[in-house]
Amino acid sequence: MTDFPVTVFHNPACGTSRNVLAMVEAAGYRPEVVEYLKTGWDADQLRALFEEAGLSPREALREKDTPAAALGLLEAGVSDEVLLAAMAEHPILVNRPIVKTPKGAALCRPSERVFDLLERTPERFVKEDGEVVVPASSSATAR
Repeated sequence: MTDFPVTVFHNPACGTSRNVLAMVEAAGYRPEVVEYLKTGWDADQLRALFEEAGLSPREALREKDTPAAALGLLEAGVSDEVLLAAMAEHPILVNRPIVKTPKGAALCRPSERVFDLLERTPERFVKEDGEVVVPASSSATAR
């Protein structure tokens, strides 16, 4: 454990999640990696994580390639408690990656958002798709 712990709630099948994990490692951190599709969640864990990240369950809901529509979760008026219960039952419903550090927690979409949560960043980073990221105070990107 380091003085600046980094936890990445990770889905290895997701390119954005892989980029975020690689960005954290390129900055010199050894993050705790939680493959939440394997470990699962409970509603209380999700509630606390979303609160820290300033997200509502609706904002953290992943719609694409999930059973969200089939479960009726996209309908207006679905309560936070129903969403949290569904996310606990179907972890794929949680958008990713979420990163937690002493600076807070955030849904890191786009992946450059992770730099706001770190004490140090790499000089530059090349994403899987070849995009070059040059971290700055504004997390500027260049091609």
